[in-house]
Amino acid sequence: MRGIVLGGTASGVGKTVATLAAIRALDAAGHAVRPAKAGPDFIDPSHHERVAGVPSRTLDVWMQGEEGLRRNYHRGGSDGFDPSSRGASSPAVCVVEGVMGLYDGDGSSTARVAEALDLPVVLVVDAKAGMESVAATALGFREYAAHAGRDVDVAGVIAQRAHGGRHEEGIRDALPEGIAYLGRVSPNPDLEIPDRHLGLHMGEESPLPDEALDAAAEHLDGEALADLAREPPRPPERDPRPPTGKRVAVADDAAFAFSYPATLDRLRERAEVVTFAPTRGDALPDCDAVYLPGGYPELHAPALADSDALDDLADRAAEGLPVLGECGGLMALAETLTTADGDTHEMAGVLPADVRMHDRYRALDHVELRARDDTLTAGAGETRRGHEFHYSSAEVAEDARFAFEVVRGDGIADGMDGLTEHRTLGTYAHVHPESGAFDSFLEAI
Repeated sequence: MRGIVLGGTASGVGKTVATLAAIRALDAAGHAVRPAKAGPDFIDPSHHERVAGVPSRTLDVWMQGEEGLRRNYHRGGSDGFDPSSRGASSPAVCVVEGVMGLYDGDGSSTARVAEALDLPVVLVVDAKAGMESVAATALGFREYAAHAGRDVDVAGVIAQRAHGGRHEEGIRDALPEGIAYLGRVSPNPDLEIPDRHLGLHMGEESPLPDEALDAAAEHLDGEALADLAREPPRPPERDPRPPTGKRVAVADDAAFAFSYPATLDRLRERAEVVTFAPTRGDALPDCDAVYLPGGYPELHAPALADSDALDDLADRAAEGLPVLGECGGLMALAETLTTADGDTHEMAGVLPADVRMHDRYRALDHVELRARDDTLTAGAGETRRGHEFHYSSAEVAEDARFAFEVVRGDGIADGMDGLTEHRTLGTYAHVHPESGAFDSFLEAI
């Protein structure tokens, strides 16, 4: 599957809107589109999926390694819908939205992702107050690759917040040879996505109006984007793991919305997966293990406090049911959750911690954890890489037990992560299946 990377000059330049408009432009040109996101984000991919109609793949060198990243990219080519049902008549094209500015991020920058996949970069530049300066910026980003030691091909530009006429012509005419003008996204207040403490609103909460996206896509050259795309190298597949014959219940609702498509793929490859929605009154399904992904439990704390599923989960966890909770899942497994407004709600009470929300984030980084003993997601001494981003802190009991020491990152407390009780494990780290964590989880059931 051929692809392109949309990199930005900085955070906030409008990469997400440009990505959604590019998806629409490629779709209008008859191409099936497969979206992806550089970095560990869950929120931008929800907007991709709403517009493209298929899950958006996470591409992160730190969490997956280069071969794992390439495997995940190529698996995205088989994510399924019938292209003809949307009028697609040409081969699929992957649009990878970058993270922060093109070269920013020591763990997994957009430049590293583009280099690992050997994909061309389309630079998204804020053009609201420039013409030749847009060209100078693009040229500078292209030439900086050599200085940074990165094999990155800045091959095109999308002018964000640019007008037509002389403004557009001035940008196009100033671009040097080898950097294509691929279109513009006009200023439009309808193309603003609301944000909150962890980033933008999710795609289903605040979708951009279809008519505004269609209007933006009209000024992008879908065929030129497709012509620019390249096919990344294909890595060897991992050795297949046998089915476990187990049944895993996965929470899936507005409170537990942060799960990578590859994670659900891996679970379904080796087990039966059944989903449930605690905030909508679902009971805990009959199962052999439970996975609680991250999300926004703080926004749904009253519903979780009244949830029969959390009561059932507490009983089953005490009986030894394996339960894995990541970030928001950890919060739901705690004794209490206090919101930013100061309201305290009872949670499942499986893990000896009281969680409190704060006005500023408490951790934001790629992480590496080393298992102190055998645990649900790792054997003793093994390391797992992931990502943490949370506005909460956890006050743990004096006799709390931790499964991991933190090699990189913040963790839960005192350089430790992986709060554990019975056969329940709660972490602030989100991990990817390429780390081996979910295979370990399935084999520990």
